[in-house]
Amino acid sequence: MMDLKAGTILYLEPTHSERVERFRCKVAEVKEEGIFVDYPVNTLTKKTAFLVDGMQFRVTFSVDNLHSYAFYTDIIGRRVVGNIPMMILALPNPADVHKIQRREYVRVETPVDIALTIDGQHHQYVTEDISAGGVAVKLRNDTALTEGMEVQATIVLPFADGNISYVTTDANVVRIFEKEPMTLASVQFTDTDDLDKQHIVRFCFERQLAERKREVEF
Repeated sequence: MMDLKAGTILYLEPTHSERVERFRCKVAEVKEEGIFVDYPVNTLTKKTAFLVDGMQFRVTFSVDNLHSYAFYTDIIGRRVVGNIPMMILALPNPADVHKIQRREYVRVETPVDIALTIDGQHHQYVTEDISAGGVAVKLRNDTALTEGMEVQATIVLPFADGNISYVTTDANVVRIFEKEPMTLASVQFTDTDDLDKQHIVRFCFERQLAERKREVEF
């Protein structure tokens, strides 16, 4: 099935949860009855997650670092294979597996809420600008950020149709600089899956179109 085979790394994100979480697991085997995977690990806490049957997820994965795909699934059972506990994910219909297209990064100046997790502590900020490659964050006097620091970023993306996407990715603080009248931190995303990049690109294009529309009206 679409090059999904043993050893493929899957990223799972719950589709019906108030908590923003992301899990990583590895495919052990693909059968007609489902996709057998090892128990997922929370990408933030690095701890094994015990997920309940029936939970629904958005799944993303890459093939040879060239093509990325996304589909939706749910947990349909569990089994011990060779003394290793496995979860079974429902096989998607091939027509429901979508190839993710790579696009150029578009950067727009717009404020969005972003949380940066540093040593387990969540710090709330607002962006100065955003692209699928990173953000510039407005700093406060009590900022905990320093150049070279590794953080986890959770970005809230409100779309024009009223939907909201939450993007979670590892990131690196590249530099801190002055831009009167404020101080900014340049934060580069380092582990964003392609579907999340697509969400950010869509958000940026929407904001660009809205800005152009305002310019035309004036």
